[in-house]
Amino acid sequence: MGIRSISTQPFSDQKPGTSGLRKKVSVFQEPRYLENFVQSIFDSIAAPQGATLVLGGDGRYYNREAIQIILKMAAANGFGKVLVGRGGILSTPAASCVIRKYQTFGGIILSASHNPGGPDGDFGIKYNSSNGGPATETVTEAIFAKSKAIQAYRMLDAGDVPLDALGESTLGDMTVQVIDPVTDYAELMQSLFDFSAIHNLLAGGFRIKFDAMHAVNGPYAKEILEHRLGAPAGSVINGLPLPDFGGGHPDPNLTYAHELVEIMYGTDAPDFGAASDGDGDRNMILGQRFFVTPSDSLALLAANATLVPGYKNGLAGIARSMPTSAAADRVAQALNIPCYETPTGWKFFGNLMDAGKVTLCGEESFGTGSNHVREKDGLWAVLFWLNILAARRHPVESIVREHWTRFGRNFYSRYDYEGLPTEAAQGVMQHLKDSFATLTGAQFGKYAVKLCDDFSYTDPVDGSVSNGQGVRIIFTDGSRIIFRLSGTGTEGATLRIYLEAFEADTARHQLDAQVALAELIQIALQISELKQRTGRNQPTVIT
Repeated sequence: MGIRSISTQPFSDQKPGTSGLRKKVSVFQEPRYLENFVQSIFDSIAAPQGATLVLGGDGRYYNREAIQIILKMAAANGFGKVLVGRGGILSTPAASCVIRKYQTFGGIILSASHNPGGPDGDFGIKYNSSNGGPATETVTEAIFAKSKAIQAYRMLDAGDVPLDALGESTLGDMTVQVIDPVTDYAELMQSLFDFSAIHNLLAGGFRIKFDAMHAVNGPYAKEILEHRLGAPAGSVINGLPLPDFGGGHPDPNLTYAHELVEIMYGTDAPDFGAASDGDGDRNMILGQRFFVTPSDSLALLAANATLVPGYKNGLAGIARSMPTSAAADRVAQALNIPCYETPTGWKFFGNLMDAGKVTLCGEESFGTGSNHVREKDGLWAVLFWLNILAARRHPVESIVREHWTRFGRNFYSRYDYEGLPTEAAQGVMQHLKDSFATLTGAQFGKYAVKLCDDFSYTDPVDGSVSNGQGVRIIFTDGSRIIFRLSGTGTEGATLRIYLEAFEADTARHQLDAQVALAELIQIALQISELKQRTGRNQPTVIT
């Protein structure tokens, strides 16, 4: 076996987005494409000789092939050991857990998160640092710079490594250790939550349904929910990870998790329902015929955190992404702890958690987490909810409505316009920015515009500045309309409109969110000229 330096030429499109580099599978299968990006990672992170790396992914199409390439490149670039999940599987939060537990130099996660899989689907790759969290913008910018100038990549001439049995093998001078992808994560969950109380809840007839959407969290959910907590067999549905996610779209929302939604809104609905996404870091929470918005979920977890053993001593603070509703802010104010508003992207929470400033954090895009890892964590959120339900013994809907009575309700919705022509979507955003002067102070029905801006964030830990994070239209009563181009798609552009209106009057808490937000929705369409500029009359997804 020998190490080869293979000449290559740069690709111009390897700029990492919010969560790494995502493209169609066919793009990653192009000669040198994956290799160029991996070498750019290795050239940017300056890992010491003999360092340990974590490697795994969500099992989507091309996962195994990519892992074999990365292992041979890691060996050629001087790594001493790679911990890889059996079968190439590691959920994103489990990868973060393993990086932190074994204090590795970092890890490479192969996933396109909630995007579709299969030969015609999406693939992704990202680097996580030694804290277990996504690389900072400084690192991702360095990777992009390297990718634009790369001239060669290094590869070990060797056969493939067996991935389906636990144990060690060698690849040149490097050790490859195949680990159980579930064990370390399950042990961490057991250290945080009252498994005995949850077990008793489930043994008492409380029924749950967890939809793994044929994605990575199937084995994790079966081990924890059915085996360790005693939920009946069949409580986890679609639990076998498949390279194409069973032909579905592994995004846990009311549109794509339709099988679970039909069960939870049916005549004999279980007491609690949940779903997670492709790589296991997102979650959707449902009660009987009742949907919990991600923004409300974060606020409710914070308000009830001391019921959970791992958080019994309270929270240092809360962080939420800018588009996420201000429901968590009200809880933080009541608890007399800080609440930070950050750009979208989990890496921004990592700095706050590493500095001990926050304990819980969340994004409206179905992501919630805490300082136990440095990624959002879908199954962790489910267990947090089950722990609260075991302690309070009230239905999901009752707990949420009681929360609204105490803190008020933030009516909230997100409209996703997927696959828009990029130029048209950018035109909407530019039109909005050009309209700031005329919009400020303008009156739209009962809503008066207080301010408009393009959100900018200064990190309170390292002082770094992130500009251009989304257009905000903020009204005098605190209601908001936010426009943002998402960085998670691979085709065209995804434009997201976020709508939020606070309501203190409990008599109006029964309103459907779309009814309560109807006027704001019309204002958003009017001021953005979205229909005229994109030709799109309806959003792809409403959550």
